[in-house]
Amino acid sequence: MEQNVLKTKRRLRRKRGIRKRIFGTAERPRLTVFRSNQHVYAQIINDIEGKTLASMSSQALEKGSTVDAAVQVGKQLADKAREAGVETLAFDRNGFRYHGRVKALADAMREAGLKF
Repeated sequence: MEQNVLKTKRRLRRKRGIRKRIFGTAERPRLTVFRSNQHVYAQIINDIEGKTLASMSSQALEKGSTVDAAVQVGKQLADKAREAGVETLAFDRNGFRYHGRVKALADAMREAGLKF
């Protein structure tokens, strides 16, 4: 099996295990992070109603370092979350390691005042 296909299958298997435990509610919505090779995407989701409360991606930002883009996404998403009345979150790393862009985004959101 090709290496990229194998890596994706492993990540999806880890994702299933994470999603068994993490569920977004109205009081504590789920923050999910997806990273591609070039961009990072994040959404705040209420799983009970099936609604996305806020979302942000690095596609709208200026070119630069991918980690810097993740920090900017985290700060801007934290502002949107506070406007939506969200204070605490359940963090869904989506099968990705808590490292690099995923960690930078999470740290930026914590610095902006959100708890998870």
